[in-house]
Amino acid sequence: MYHKINSFTFKKLIPIALIFLVSHQVHAERLPAHYTVASEVKETITGNVTDQDGSSVEGAKVTVVETGETVTTDASGNFTVSAAIGQTLSISYEGYSTQLVKISGTTVSVSLSSKKSAAAIEEVTLVGYGSQKKSDLTGAISQLKAENFKEGMNISVDNLMQGKVAGVRIVQTSGEPGAGVNVSIRGIGSIRSGSTPLFVVDGVPLNNDPVSAQSPNVGLGNVQAKNPLNFLNTNDIESITVLKDASAAAIYGARGSNGVVLVTTKRGKKGEPMFTYDTYLGFSSVIKKLDLLTAGEYRAAGINKLYDHGGNTDWQDEIYRNAVSSNHSVSFSKATDTGSYFASVSHMDQDGIVLNSSFKRNTARINAEESFFDNKRLKVKVNLTASDIKETGIPNGGNAGSDGQLIIHALMANPTRSVYDENGNYTNFNMNAHYNPLYLLSVYSDKTNTFRVLGNTEATLRILPGLNYKFNLGIDKTMSERNTTMYPNLTDRTPKGIYVQANLDAYNVLLEHYLTYDFTLQRHNFSLLGGFSYQKFKNTGTYFGVKDISAQGSGIAPEINPGYSGTAFVPGAGYAQENELQSYFGRVNYNFDKKYLITASLRADGSTRFGMNNKYGYFPSVAVGWTVSNENFLKGNAVINELKLRGSWGQTGNQEVPNKITQASSSLTQASGYYLYSNLNLINGVSINRTVNPDLKWEVVEQTNIGADFSLFRNKLYGSLEYYHKTTKDPILNIPSRPLSPTSNVWRNVDAQIVNKGFEFSLGSEIIRNENFTWNFDVNGATVNNMVEDLPVSAIYSGEVSGPGLSGVTANIYKNGYEAGSFYMYNYLGVDANGKYIYEDLNGDGRIDQNDRKIFEGAIPNFTFGINSYIKYKNFDFAFSFIGQTGGYLVNNTALDLNINNLASDRNVLKSFYESGAGFTNQPQLSSLYLEKSDFIRLNNVRLGYTFNMDQLKFLKSINLYVSAQNVFTITDYTGYDPLVDTNKQVGGNQSLGIDYTTYPSAKTFILGATVKF
Repeated sequence: MYHKINSFTFKKLIPIALIFLVSHQVHAERLPAHYTVASEVKETITGNVTDQDGSSVEGAKVTVVETGETVTTDASGNFTVSAAIGQTLSISYEGYSTQLVKISGTTVSVSLSSKKSAAAIEEVTLVGYGSQKKSDLTGAISQLKAENFKEGMNISVDNLMQGKVAGVRIVQTSGEPGAGVNVSIRGIGSIRSGSTPLFVVDGVPLNNDPVSAQSPNVGLGNVQAKNPLNFLNTNDIESITVLKDASAAAIYGARGSNGVVLVTTKRGKKGEPMFTYDTYLGFSSVIKKLDLLTAGEYRAAGINKLYDHGGNTDWQDEIYRNAVSSNHSVSFSKATDTGSYFASVSHMDQDGIVLNSSFKRNTARINAEESFFDNKRLKVKVNLTASDIKETGIPNGGNAGSDGQLIIHALMANPTRSVYDENGNYTNFNMNAHYNPLYLLSVYSDKTNTFRVLGNTEATLRILPGLNYKFNLGIDKTMSERNTTMYPNLTDRTPKGIYVQANLDAYNVLLEHYLTYDFTLQRHNFSLLGGFSYQKFKNTGTYFGVKDISAQGSGIAPEINPGYSGTAFVPGAGYAQENELQSYFGRVNYNFDKKYLITASLRADGSTRFGMNNKYGYFPSVAVGWTVSNENFLKGNAVINELKLRGSWGQTGNQEVPNKITQASSSLTQASGYYLYSNLNLINGVSINRTVNPDLKWEVVEQTNIGADFSLFRNKLYGSLEYYHKTTKDPILNIPSRPLSPTSNVWRNVDAQIVNKGFEFSLGSEIIRNENFTWNFDVNGATVNNMVEDLPVSAIYSGEVSGPGLSGVTANIYKNGYEAGSFYMYNYLGVDANGKYIYEDLNGDGRIDQNDRKIFEGAIPNFTFGINSYIKYKNFDFAFSFIGQTGGYLVNNTALDLNINNLASDRNVLKSFYESGAGFTNQPQLSSLYLEKSDFIRLNNVRLGYTFNMDQLKFLKSINLYVSAQNVFTITDYTGYDPLVDTNKQVGGNQSLGIDYTTYPSAKTFILGATVKF
């Protein structure tokens, strides 16, 4: 029973308490010297602190109540303190209830319970080479947990971030299963070195180079590289952390300029062992069809009667299909007092929505962690994943011109043609550069097999309380073989047939040593990091081929026995590349009284990619924070629960440049030859291919960030606001050389700048939370303003477009005062009375030529956003996600190939072009007629599930059944397949932006799935 003690009673108890304490002390002093009081015998007490999920708690304060001695837990949650048996420990950590534990032995284990809701700011977040409490962060960092990306069918990690993190834009290069995507954080910061962030998986930085064998050109172009991240089973992902500003990313130095993405995989959690089976069945179809003329409309368009072939075919329906996909994943996890274990196997089988395309993946993973010696002094972690991927592709090379693509052949195909002739064979169009798309598929085969193993071992040794030595050894090994065959055919593309095998072997080894030291001096909290890293990258590739092969179905397929028929040849030289990166890094985190925060870091990177005079680059950063809500004037405030202001500055680097460009290169050629003897035999001479430049150095990105994190109204509204200013300096370009140079171009750093600046916001609310009903809602958005400044050349061009008569025409321009990759083309004004296209005569000279091209806004959206919500009512769960963007443009190169002139050449055309009144004789020109806004809003994912609790069965815990849909609908004015696309059409290594050329379309997918826990 609860009794209230009034003031009078309490006052009467004080003298009694004083008398008791005095008498106790006198009694203790009178004890014989040989008599030892048990409570005063000091012991070395070791312990471990975890949270309610069994995860280690770093930075928890452990205090001996009787003596006041205080220590903090290390990165593994361990502590050591001097105390007596029978005394009491107080364990506190912000965001968790304080625990009082009576010491009964020399080993103590403590599990803390959270005292805040899920919306609270206080949680542990990964940073480079460690973790921090979120309240101690000073950089722009966003973290996603597994529950944030459960819905949908996702092959790779980068897709999981779509619409979830402000300032992170995910754009597909193709809708083909397993195809690459472009990931950019806070705009485009380089002209030629790419904008892909650094991905770090369980502490191993990955190489962004392709890890599957490249498609050879057998007359149909080179198919774009596959996604290097598609080897991971997304069910194994525990969290994704995005380091956006320089303060957060500078610890990764030369590879942090585009941001860093930390991926961690699952581990066992304390409690009963968990066995989980995840499965789904998916049904996919093309996201939309392009509005072309039907057979009836084509005949009514006034075409040449010779172009009416009497058929009625929707060629899009012929090459697209309703694709079926399935996924099975089994995992086991368990944690003990000394370690944890997680193991999984999975099988994914995804058919593409275009005939003959598919993606099959088998993966296996094991994560193990175990502790050894006294009180877990040594902790060893092992992470190992292996994947085997088999892919089949289609002829859809981005650089094949207007006649080497399956999809453009289907779109241009005359709808009055039939798929088969009267004999049941594929109809022969009998046209140059235009073929029956089904026939093209039938004579083409492209199969890729990629095996990849990624693993690392990490050992942590506690040297002293708070002082830990860490060792990390990682290996990333890939072997890939690609077999591409074009059988003898009736087209003008390698009509005698050709087979090419491409092989790739990639090897990446990492070795790291570093020390961390965490300690507290009264209200001063320090966390120190210092280390060394060495990483070596090796890539080798070989090619061989056979031409003039046997007909399809005759004898043995060349991929099985290349020597069966044909003539051997070497389609391209083999290669071997080796790079090394040696680094030293350090970081200091300081926290005074949980109010004032300082973070400073420095990394020195030495790379074999750069010249003798600039082998090392130095990348500093500093950040400060002020936790205003911990000040006395805000403590207990009913409105502002958490408020932190922070600012940072730092520099990062970009080393993504071709190998050996700092070194001279020469070759023997006849063009440089001479006649040495009187026999008039020409002796090959030496040609200089590349001018040496020992002064070449990294591109440097300098970034300033100002941010605020907050939680209001008892954590009902929480989020962050950011302003960033990011400037790329010393960009590396291959530009015209100075007079008397041995080559016309030279690789060098120039004084130009690329500036990205903007605002970001992330807002969330736990609208309802009670025993039966939970509703979370969050929205994020980002603006970006991009500008090129001080470029030493008048302009740089890229983005080669495809189409009849458009060879060498480019769409992108890099020019001072304009956005990177702005569009450069004629300004289309309309159609005159005679059906002729009208273009703006910019210089007023009375004729339209190259001098009348105009610069238009570019592809980078001014604003991107995501909306996400999760609702749980009793056993039902419902989630949805919207994504969108505004302010960007796309060159619809597909529409350019479907121009009005097709009606004069036995090909199809977009209905809108025919209805515009344009004449058939208009020749295609790159103009603003094909420049379209890429604004859209999309219901990206929606999911409805129900969980059956199986408490009555001892062996079965729960079953969650769900239905899910992906790419449900898109609201946009863009007339192509998908406004969120970017085909690689780079020229001379300078990246292209915002070109859509007959890209493999996206799919809308419906899924039936189940998660069973045993």
